[in-house]
This record gives sequence, C-alpha cells and structure tokens, in this order.
Amino acid sequence: MAEAHPVVCVVGPTASGKTELAQRLALALDGEVVSADSMQVYRGMDIGTGKLPPSERLVPHHGFDLVDPGEPYSAALFQAYARTCFSDIAARGKRAVLCGGTGFYVRAAIDGYEFPAGEQQGNPVRERCQAIATEQGASALWELLRQRDAESAALIPPNDVKRVTRAFELLEEGVSYARQKERLQSIPQVVSAVMLGLAVEPALLRRRIDERVDGMFDAGLVEEVRGLLAAGFRSGITAPQAIGYKEVVAALDGACTLDEARAQIKTATHRYAKRQRTWFRKDARIAWLSADDADFDRLEREALAVVQGAVRYNQG
Repeated sequence: MAEAHPVVCVVGPTASGKTELAQRLALALDGEVVSADSMQVYRGMDIGTGKLPPSERLVPHHGFDLVDPGEPYSAALFQAYARTCFSDIAARGKRAVLCGGTGFYVRAAIDGYEFPAGEQQGNPVRERCQAIATEQGASALWELLRQRDAESAALIPPNDVKRVTRAFELLEEGVSYARQKERLQSIPQVVSAVMLGLAVEPALLRRRIDERVDGMFDAGLVEEVRGLLAAGFRSGITAPQAIGYKEVVAALDGACTLDEARAQIKTATHRYAKRQRTWFRKDARIAWLSADDADFDRLEREALAVVQGAVRYNQG
C-alpha cells in the first residue's frame, strides 16, 4: 500500500461513536470500512453487537457476517482477512478505514504480529481444550495450564476458556503466552496507518452505554436471541465474550428476569469499555479526539486534518 494513502484506523471504547465517524471518513476519503470487531464477524448477531444495518451503510463495509455463531475465529484469521481487504480496496483506488474496538484485531491488522499455526482453525489442541472445558469445567482446564505454565496461567482468569485455550495452542508451538504478551508491546508496524481514537469522559460513556443497551432491547434484541436459539446457535451466543446474548439466554431460560438481564448487560459493557480504554491508551500512535459532545461535523474535520497531516509527513 502506498505510504501516501495509509489505512485510517478509528478506535476507542464501545458507544464512543466509532461507527459514525468511520463512515463519514470513508465518504470523505472515497473509502471503504473494514470492521475490527470480534463479535460482528458472526452472522445473525446484529443488534447485540451494534452492527450497522445494511440500510444505513453508505459505503461498502467488510468484516461483518464471516462465520456462524460458535464457529472458531481468531486474530490470526482476522489479520489475513483484513490485509486482503486492504489490498483489494487499494487496488480499486479507494481508502481503507479500519473501525473497531477489538484492540488485538486492530494490532493484528497493522502490526507485524506472527501467529503460530495453533492460532488457526481446526487444530486438535483447541478441540481437546474445548472438550475438557465442557466436560470438567473452565477451572479444570485452567488448572491444567497452571501445572504446565504457571506464569501464563497467572495472567488469565480461570473462566476465560478462550485465552486458556490459546495458551495451550502456543505451548504446542513452543511459545509461552506470557512471553508472547511481552513481545506484543514491541512488535513493529508493517502496514502504513494513521490512528485516531475517540475519547469520552467515563461517566458520560456509561450513560451512553446504558442508552445503547436500552435501544438494543427496543430494537428487538430478545427476538434476535430467540431466533438464534431456534437456529441451534446456543453454544455460540452463550460464550463468555458474547455480551448481550448470554444474559438474554439466561433470562429466557428462567434464570433471571429480562430487567435483570438488561442490568447485567449494562454492567458487563461498562467493564468491557474500561478494558478497551486501558488497551488503547497504551498505544502512543493514537491521536485522540474528544467525542464528549458527539459533534460529528467537528470530529470529521479534526480527523481529516490528522489524516492529511500524516499524508504530508509521509510525502515529505
């Protein structure tokens, strides 16, 4: 990709306005949007993931609806997909706008991260780990990791089956999850990019998240979950990372009320947004824009100024 046309990355916590700004920038730059969201890759999981409806997509969008709920997907797979998108978009003479809140996906797309073979789909290590977690519980799987690699286990919550499984996959390749995490901080950038972050004051962001969750319920989240259950996707939508889905499933199963599920979704999303802020704040490449007032005309002007400045710097 030409240095004069870097990928424009729009990052930040959930409900900060990334989707709106990314689409505006794509329109202004004659571009296309690539979603970097680990849950929007799943078909049928639309309302609960905040996926932009087709009727509202004013430019081509990529990264939606790649796999069925529950089908394995990883940062390694996204890396290959995103870079193919970047090349195809550039070949059409367009600008790629990478938009998302999954920090690891963003870094995988633009940085020189090399994934062991175990990060790919369809490997026996992953299948064994998933079987243990299903039959004996997540804690039993974590305990096995602690016995083999205590340093890595100490970095992963016992109920995080996905990351525990990744640690076992890495061990199979002779790589420690703990060592890998350390190296992640010094991996070089390989895709020319300008990074923009949307910053929202925490208390204000909490209110926006609450309003967003209420809007999801109004838009038919419960009906969406019922449809996914009827289609046989229970295991996919009750995964730990499926915020907004597993809580509604619990309510439909009678474990709590829908009002309690709504409150749980808000709390889980607040926590997730805090983790997102922590992740992105560590990246010194990001130019932060204040999105407290949700003035997208101003944000677009400021973002374009940053992009144009980066282009002039690269050309100079």
